[in-house]
Amino acid sequence: MQIIEDRRALHRIPELDRCLPKTMEYLKASLSGLRCRLFSPIEYSICAFFDFGKADAIAFRADCDALPIQEKTGLDFASTHPGAMHACGHDGHMAVLLELARRLDAMESLPHNVLLIFQPAEETIDGAKHICAAGVLEQYAVKAIFGLHLWPELEKGQMFTRKNELMAKSCEVDITVHGKSAHIGKAAEGLDALDAGVRIYSRIRALEQALPKDVRRILNFGFFESGTVRNAISRKTVLKGSMRSYQPQIHDYLYNGLYAITEEVAKETGCNVDVYITPGTPPVVNPPELVDQVAALLPVKLLEEPSMTAEDFSEYQQIVPGVFFFLGLGDTPALHADIFQFDESILEKGADFFEALAKQFP
Repeated sequence: MQIIEDRRALHRIPELDRCLPKTMEYLKASLSGLRCRLFSPIEYSICAFFDFGKADAIAFRADCDALPIQEKTGLDFASTHPGAMHACGHDGHMAVLLELARRLDAMESLPHNVLLIFQPAEETIDGAKHICAAGVLEQYAVKAIFGLHLWPELEKGQMFTRKNELMAKSCEVDITVHGKSAHIGKAAEGLDALDAGVRIYSRIRALEQALPKDVRRILNFGFFESGTVRNAISRKTVLKGSMRSYQPQIHDYLYNGLYAITEEVAKETGCNVDVYITPGTPPVVNPPELVDQVAALLPVKLLEEPSMTAEDFSEYQQIVPGVFFFLGLGDTPALHADIFQFDESILEKGADFFEALAKQFP
């Protein structure tokens, strides 16, 4: 099947961030013979516009970048690029949209035009933002946008989504404490960056845990490094973690509280504290009325709980209504694993769903 051939060809040539020359070459070659207008709103992206003579359009998006992971699947179509792998299913997302493009090419009419968006830099969380800034959605009168992600552990071949919050706003947090080293026998002559780091960590965890249990959020650290030897006061402490939430007020509570704590500890200890929090992207929030509209047309299962993972599809939702879906893979390795692989027949389910949505969405 061509959709599987596409997936395998793209799987062999994973590329990172916003530098995707081979990927774009393959996509352009696959799309160039179809009855669509091809253009690149930003570098290393490609869009295909299918004009059915209507006043507005719906859009479908696929992400194209891979991850800096050395593949260990042993597949005969494994990555040929050392240190890079499509370990998050983006090769499958592109294959689904290429198949949709071929099906659109065979259609005589639709109730709307269709815009297909192949986007770089989803893993680095800024590709969608730059495409939106290029004005593509406004230029082509897009009234709704749809996307999907292959998802382990959900029912194989079934499409899932959720009203309102589906995925979180995610910000990376780096805290660096600068102290002054001294022999441990003369600790008073130093400024203990380890002590300051422990205070910061414990107070931030208390800040997060003070929220009610039913408030979905994360503010935690997976990396804490300090000092050089056992008998000297630490000169430097580094904490790295993640802050995730769904509601703006929860984000602000955690964000402002974190800064207040670090300032407080700096005053107490005399250490200097640098904080860097990435802007992140908004949470993926599906409009309930649009979810209802899609569910009335096609079989979709609704999830009870949102995911704490993040997706920059949310940038498109800031401009037009959009619904993001999870396509269940069943029992597979986790996303981002170096052995990630799935039953490729599932891709046809994604293409069928998007084709039906293109035909039936009013």
